[in-house]
Amino acid sequence: MVKFYESSFSYDYSFPAVSLAYFLRYPNPYAKHVLSTDVIDRHFDPNSQRLYTTRLHLKRSKLPSALLKLLPKGITRSNSDTGQSYILERSTVDIREGWMTTETRNLEWTGILSVIEKQNYRRPVQWELGDLSGDKSYTNPGTTEVTTSATFVSRFGQAGPRTSRKKAEAETSIRDIAADFPEDDTPKKGFFATWSTSSLQRTIEAIGMRRTREALLKSKDGMNVVLGRLRSGGLVEVLEGMRRDREAMYGPDGPWKRA
Repeated sequence: MVKFYESSFSYDYSFPAVSLAYFLRYPNPYAKHVLSTDVIDRHFDPNSQRLYTTRLHLKRSKLPSALLKLLPKGITRSNSDTGQSYILERSTVDIREGWMTTETRNLEWTGILSVIEKQNYRRPVQWELGDLSGDKSYTNPGTTEVTTSATFVSRFGQAGPRTSRKKAEAETSIRDIAADFPEDDTPKKGFFATWSTSSLQRTIEAIGMRRTREALLKSKDGMNVVLGRLRSGGLVEVLEGMRRDREAMYGPDGPWKRA
């Protein structure tokens, strides 16, 4: 089973500011669940004039505890107590053309739910009618358009048959979770009476979609905080704000070491 989600919005800031804020967005007051960020690889291609970056984020897990019980034992032993998971992020920035693409995906629990989120940041462009030269004119260089798409895939139950005890746990867990859904997001009454692997997958994917919608709103709020600091005090204010956020969230000896 597969679910898709897409949304579009814009920042009232220039593309260079938004692309810089993206790499400086953690920590912020709306991302208290992010524990650390590490750059795995970064290189600049002089031919294409593009910057490629791969980062790894460690976050507090937001997966419902009822679903956590369904994870393979090897994963639950290492993650269920700490409630942490890794997110892989890849990005490409082209300052000359004015665009940035990003892709994030979860590395934990992919057999239960795999979430791939892609974002496209771009300066708003207007092509002149009949212009064959390929020249672009920017309608408002002080704004940045963002398009987000997310794919949710659950493969629960496809690895092999579950024991009757596991089936009972799954049915009880999803019943409890589905009770929190609005009527238009959850299967109709009587659904769980005819339980199946595909119906469980659809419910898991619906959970992922709802949480992603909520996370995107917080992500935008966090970016606006960083952008506001960048506008008011430049990079110095951004770094000072990061320091304040670290201490407010985790104390002076939090997961980020002070320079």
